[in-house]
Amino acid sequence: MSVTIRVPSQLRSLTGGAGEVALPAGSVREMIASLDSQYSGVAERLLDADGSLRRFVNVFVGDEDVRFLEGLDTDVHDGQTMSIVPAVAGGAL
Repeated sequence: MSVTIRVPSQLRSLTGGAGEVALPAGSVREMIASLDSQYSGVAERLLDADGSLRRFVNVFVGDEDVRFLEGLDTDVHDGQTMSIVPAVAGGAL
């Protein structure tokens, strides 16, 4: 089995247009590194210079924001889905 990574449209130019990518299970950090090894440039879009998630990037394992779990050390198990979601801000009602 593997993990399904959901890729936002903003990063699909790096994944050859793929909206989902299957990778072996591991931590979120390992998943980002694996994704970057296959699709160069992904990590620099997701991580800042310190190796932390960029402020306006959210990562979910299932329905849980990894910032409220173990951050980049959160384990992603076979069969789970990891979603990369850019934050949306602004606008008025």
